[in-house]
Amino acid sequence: MTPLVGPPPGPALRTGGLVLAAGAGSRMGHRPKCLLQLDGLSLLERQLQALSLAGVIPIQVVLGHHAERILQEGALARWAAQPVRNPQPDDGHVSSLRIGLRALPPELDAVVVALADQPLINAQAVLALLQAFAQRPVGTQMLQPSVKGLPGNPVVFSSTVMKQILESGADMGARQWQKAHPQSVYHWEIPHVHYRLDVDNEADRQAVEQLTGQSLCWPHDLNR
Repeated sequence: MTPLVGPPPGPALRTGGLVLAAGAGSRMGHRPKCLLQLDGLSLLERQLQALSLAGVIPIQVVLGHHAERILQEGALARWAAQPVRNPQPDDGHVSSLRIGLRALPPELDAVVVALADQPLINAQAVLALLQAFAQRPVGTQMLQPSVKGLPGNPVVFSSTVMKQILESGADMGARQWQKAHPQSVYHWEIPHVHYRLDVDNEADRQAVEQLTGQSLCWPHDLNR
């Protein structure tokens, strides 16, 4: 049996959050898909709510395309999340990740990196991730949920990983770090499909409706 890291003595891990929301939404009509609403809340607000209620603080949200419209929605202000801009969002997730990590305080113990368009992540899902990370196998530094062998999100990694990513070249992100350090990644097998589900296109939107019985709706100004 793989030895596990016990819960840390004293205070809980100081865990910051990073939400990636810089994409163009090209497969959703070039609209900010994080503003799709489920049960009256945008996907972005649901993610910020989940992280905040799980005790993740501070939270940085990386914006790029649609930044002004996303800020107008007000979720960042309501949950005391801080925006950080990616001036070149088309460079992809790695550039957004690195910009976001630089904006977080270096004294954190761990970082949760979440996508802004995961509709079914709630506080319980984040708490389960954090507990699994605290009890991860000895020698591992990154946790990725795994559903039937397929990678999910959010991911959690230590301050050591954060430092190594930022000290590496511009092409080093979380996925590249995993490939370079496979023995240091804990693939946390979990049956819950919500760790796998994000909304990239209409098929994903329909999958959410089938799972929840509720429709994902655009705000009025984006409903075209």
